[in-house]
Amino acid sequence: MHYLCRGFNFYEGVNLIVEQGNTKLKAAIFDSGKIVSFIFVDKDETSRIEDIVRQYNPTQGILSSVVDTDKALVDYLREHLNYFLSLDEYTPIPIRVEYETKNTLGRDRIAAAAGACFLQPGRDLLVIDAGTAITYEVIESAGIYIGGNISPGLTTRFKALHTFTERLPLIREKNEVPLIGTSTESAILAGVVNGIVYEMDGFIDTLKSKYGDIFVFLTGGHSFYFERQLKNQIFADANLVLVGLNRILEYNAENN
Repeated sequence: MHYLCRGFNFYEGVNLIVEQGNTKLKAAIFDSGKIVSFIFVDKDETSRIEDIVRQYNPTQGILSSVVDTDKALVDYLREHLNYFLSLDEYTPIPIRVEYETKNTLGRDRIAAAAGACFLQPGRDLLVIDAGTAITYEVIESAGIYIGGNISPGLTTRFKALHTFTERLPLIREKNEVPLIGTSTESAILAGVVNGIVYEMDGFIDTLKSKYGDIFVFLTGGHSFYFERQLKNQIFADANLVLVGLNRILEYNAENN
């Protein structure tokens, strides 16, 4: 019997989804469960939200932020939406969370888990989010989030090698990655990128041995970069967090 992770009828209206990160802000318009518009701007460009509200006239909205919430933005959304939700650790969500420190659980992490559970209900799931940090979230088939892991992301690893050593250069990802580096730059590239690939494939293989047919989502800014490099079959969805936030919004609106 599934817990809460199940399909449902989409709200036949327009939803505004806002995800505020450390430096960037994402906003999406969902219409009947599908993204019809998307913007990605610096976090101090919140006036762009007003443009998208005027254009699509959403009636429901949710804000998720990993930084201090912009009070002016919250006030604007409360004024212009019929139903507004600011996601925090007390917000009801459509999965059961067994994480020991729920107050420290990243909202992007739980939203990604909710999105995966909504898209693939009734299955054991692994969500890998390849961003500033790489996070691994495990959701069991009954809709139970049991926890996950956090490790440094691709750009973070490149910056760490450059910052904490005297002579290693700062490099960026490239499409072609050798197995063995033949210069300092290619050695860093091969070590960092291949190390992440082995890490991801290692987690997937280990969880497959535990759960069998586990479904793997890959999301985040570097999702499509790693998609073609993993040996395991995965489903890449850069908008998984937004999908999860939309699901959390509709779950709360349904039960409001």
